[in-house]
Amino acid sequence: MTIQFQRARFLTSVPETRLAPADSGAEVAFAGRSNAGKSSALNCITAQRSLARTSKTPGRTQQINFFDLGENRRLVDLPGYGYAKVPLAMKNRWQYHLAEYLRIRESLRGLILLMDCRHPLTENDCQMLAWSAEADLPVHVLLTKADKLKPGVSKNVLADVRERMTDWHPEASIQLFSALKKLGIDEARQHLSDWLSDDIS
Repeated sequence: MTIQFQRARFLTSVPETRLAPADSGAEVAFAGRSNAGKSSALNCITAQRSLARTSKTPGRTQQINFFDLGENRRLVDLPGYGYAKVPLAMKNRWQYHLAEYLRIRESLRGLILLMDCRHPLTENDCQMLAWSAEADLPVHVLLTKADKLKPGVSKNVLADVRERMTDWHPEASIQLFSALKKLGIDEARQHLSDWLSDDIS
């Protein structure tokens, strides 16, 4: 089955999992540290300029945002985590809802985890990998902003993170990605398609 990512449309925003759309069909979530490039990656993968709102201010995404792909398939933009200027109570609330979403959402087929290639495997990144492994959830890591590093350096980072992340999620896969240079889009779409094309009857 071919997923038409360019047809993605905003569906709804909710502050917590219990208010999410019906837990049926198939969806893939995007998670990552604030300012890791989640919204830019979503816009790039769907070939749309403003499907997901981008901002230079970390912590902009404060709710769970659902995007409809048709045929009961969805992309989900989760709140960014780890930004120090967000009040502690809000940070803890986001963390709780992130963990709850990963644990109970039956239609969730996989997680796209975004890490800035210059600052990979933060404490929160490792926690997301561990949560996903515990939930038996497939993870594909996008090392974003790869254009900020020289090609040789970015390949070394890729190899290093690939080896180290097995401590938290042995089955996770990984690639380099740059929304600015359109690097790695086809590979990312392929992982999404593989997850979303599973039988949802």
